[in-house]
Amino acid sequence: MSDSKKLFLLDAYALIFRGYYAFIKNPRINSKGMDTSAIMGFMNSLLDVIKRERPDHLAVAFDKGGSSDRNEIFPEYKANRDATPEAIKIAIPYIHEILNAMHIPIVEKEGYEADDLIGTLSVQAEKAGFTTYMVTPDKDFAQLVTDKTFVYRPARMGNGIEIWDVETVREKYDVKEPINVTDYLGMMGDAVDNIPGLPGVGDKTARKFLKEYGTLENLLANTHELKGKMKENIEANAELGLLSKKLATIMVDCPVEFDEKDFELDPPDLEKIQQIFQELEFRRLFENINQTFQGNSKSLNQDEVASQSFSNVSSASNGSNDQQLDMFSNVSSDTAIDFPGSGFIQIDNKDHHYQFINTNTGHHILLKKLLAQKLVCFDTETTSLDTFLAELVGIAFSFEPGKGYYAVFPEDQIEAQKIIEIYRPFFEKDSIVKVGQNLKYDIKVLHNYNIEVQGEVFDTMIAHYLINPDMRHNMDVLAETYLNYQPVPIENLIGKKGVNQGNMRDVDLEKQTEYAVEDADITLQLMHIFEPELVKNKLSELYQKIEAPLIIVLANMELEGININNNVLNGLSQELEKDTAELERKIYAQAKTEFNLASPKQLGIVLFEELKLVDKPKKTKTGQYGTGEEVLSKLAEKHPIVKDILDWRSLVKLKNTYVDSLPNEINKKTGRIHTTYSQAVAATGRLSSNNPNLQNIPIRTERGREIRKAFIPRNEDYVLLAADYSQIELRLIAELSNDSELKSAFERGEDIHKSTASKVFNVPLDEVTREQRSYAKTVNFGIIYGVSAFGLSQQTDLSRGESKELIENYYKTYPTLRAYIDQQIDFAREHGYVETILGRRRYLKNINSRNAVVRSGDERNAVNAPIQGSAADIIKIAMINLHKILEEGKYRSKMILQVHDELVFDVHKDELSILKPIIKEEMESAYQLSIPLIVDLGEGKNWLEAH
Repeated sequence: MSDSKKLFLLDAYALIFRGYYAFIKNPRINSKGMDTSAIMGFMNSLLDVIKRERPDHLAVAFDKGGSSDRNEIFPEYKANRDATPEAIKIAIPYIHEILNAMHIPIVEKEGYEADDLIGTLSVQAEKAGFTTYMVTPDKDFAQLVTDKTFVYRPARMGNGIEIWDVETVREKYDVKEPINVTDYLGMMGDAVDNIPGLPGVGDKTARKFLKEYGTLENLLANTHELKGKMKENIEANAELGLLSKKLATIMVDCPVEFDEKDFELDPPDLEKIQQIFQELEFRRLFENINQTFQGNSKSLNQDEVASQSFSNVSSASNGSNDQQLDMFSNVSSDTAIDFPGSGFIQIDNKDHHYQFINTNTGHHILLKKLLAQKLVCFDTETTSLDTFLAELVGIAFSFEPGKGYYAVFPEDQIEAQKIIEIYRPFFEKDSIVKVGQNLKYDIKVLHNYNIEVQGEVFDTMIAHYLINPDMRHNMDVLAETYLNYQPVPIENLIGKKGVNQGNMRDVDLEKQTEYAVEDADITLQLMHIFEPELVKNKLSELYQKIEAPLIIVLANMELEGININNNVLNGLSQELEKDTAELERKIYAQAKTEFNLASPKQLGIVLFEELKLVDKPKKTKTGQYGTGEEVLSKLAEKHPIVKDILDWRSLVKLKNTYVDSLPNEINKKTGRIHTTYSQAVAATGRLSSNNPNLQNIPIRTERGREIRKAFIPRNEDYVLLAADYSQIELRLIAELSNDSELKSAFERGEDIHKSTASKVFNVPLDEVTREQRSYAKTVNFGIIYGVSAFGLSQQTDLSRGESKELIENYYKTYPTLRAYIDQQIDFAREHGYVETILGRRRYLKNINSRNAVVRSGDERNAVNAPIQGSAADIIKIAMINLHKILEEGKYRSKMILQVHDELVFDVHKDELSILKPIIKEEMESAYQLSIPLIVDLGEGKNWLEAH
């Protein structure tokens, strides 16, 4: 853009909403649990404009109180809009504060919308000789475009910016002049703003009328040329069309004035911005702003920042007179100071002493130092992320902030084993606390060298997961958030992920040392922050008694793996191939045509255009017919082809996801499948299984169950034993709610679903039908997820009225349960979190939201999180206890799988009679409830038989 006088006017709310929804699948949550997505999204748009265009003049316009004029003539204007998300409401004051600190004018007037303020200012600016760019994704601004005023649509989703000039608007709307966009909107209306338009007139018809008549008024003057229903509709709704045009017309006479001097882009107050961004934890964004305005404003120098850093450090005295202040280890997320040059403290501007050790004498000296410590952080550097293939390249140790050592290992594995033997006394010394980040990986790598890590462990990833379960827990994020420190990226050493990524062994030794010891050093510092946080939040016992010992348990289970019978999978694959082929033939016969069943577009045409299953089928945003499972499930009763399509999809997924892919997961070294359990993913406390995910092996369909036949014992001397908690979540509901009716049913050993059905349907226990039990089961399990009458009617063949009555009877049957649910929600509203029986917290940041949809989600979580989380806690206790028994008893049998409420063991036949009662007893007594926990045992030559 070569214009000498450029004005950029930003439509604040349009950009804020756009930014918020851009992060909707991965919201930006800081360490305090605040959703900063809206602020981040808006700032990204603002800075992109400033950096890209270097404007002379800029202002940001906000709505304030809606449009008084439009609401006066049409009270329903924008009445259908959803409530503003809580994160956006919270964002507005911060954005105002940031704009003030950036010296960017805020334009807002009570009773006026930003569109009208921008429209007015653009007209005034054009008269003053300015070229104006209206920065907004809102297409309605097209009506304001002139030779000197443009719509500037920011970049999004990989697409570049768009600048709409007069010709662009003419092409996009088929109008003679941009002002005729108001005629277009008057004809077809605007669903977003609840502008009605003319009935029956959509996009294509509006464009046709504009080509023929030019304006809405001209169309209304010539309705005699129209025919049939269209003529009747337009003549009857002429006033509505004119009203719609008026509502859609952006005002250009608002009480605001364009002042050239006021709108000049001035240098920002970086110190003030820094303070705001410290609170929001916007590390990289501050770097972005500082770089954007370098040369235009005074940057904070290193000395200023360093002095500020020291002023924010607090010393915790331990009675030692010569204790030195470490400026990094005590800086927390709300006091950390950004270095404006980089945005973070980095290895280049941090005092540190990192040393590599590559001699026999050096290794022994380091060992002596390690054995004298009470706590040491260590981190392995290897050749692979696959622990079964990983060879040690080095091990970093740190026990004092800012200092550390890197023990170097040679490629020769015999020599490497000799060196690790030097460090065996350290790893096996019980009294030394071993600290690390994702220690399970390091423990498994050391197992390759016959080293067992013993003693207490502190894993910063797991500790942070307990402190803030909804945040990410990788070390880079933790370092930036809590230490304001940016570690060296691994890509700087070995390149980006992919086939061309290098190997740590090929990296220069000095760089290896800096990278590796930095990780250990930073992890140590994070431990010093997280340990008191665990105490403060009453999470220490949960960490020490459950999560920390579980690390070793899971490492052993992953190393053990499970045996797979490939022949079973191959046979099942062939059967599924035949079944899907047969279903395809049936579907094509019913459709009377062949098409690509995997193509939603082709399937939609067959179902909704050729078979016409629905009068007015819904379309997706891409213009295709919706053919998702939810849509098709509702149509299954209308035509047999739909059920066949759903069955076909189910079998194809089964074949692709499990039957054909599981053989590829067999480890070439062990011949077994080794899943990886993640402790720090599910906010409820449940474990998750990956690569492959063995927790999602289907169980509800016959074909799905057959997959479990492929999971077999180690050899013919072993059997698989499955131990499953019976209805543990329902038992926990009874326990936590203290509902006497529920508890007594469990105490009597009754079938809880049958017992519930007897009560809610008011029939004797022995007269409960299978159908009634099924309804009761749905309510029993659905109640903790806030099942509604509508939801229950969707899951059963009950009407909404019958579902409502069933739920009401349920709460009458179990009155204490209703009170418990209300108490849980009230507790969450007051404290912002709920807890499991062992104190695991689930934070609910939207529990007090004014948005009913958002709030209801957290209300459901307030009830089900303690139930799911408590069940997860209990089975973890059982796993720890059983692992200890198996290890101390030197049993040949191993615990190999955990699937939600079920544990699977590979049991030697000689030990089966001994271990069955032990496993049942340990699981049932893992946590003492006032009602019994019951565990069902099953055994067999494969997982299906055992289950």
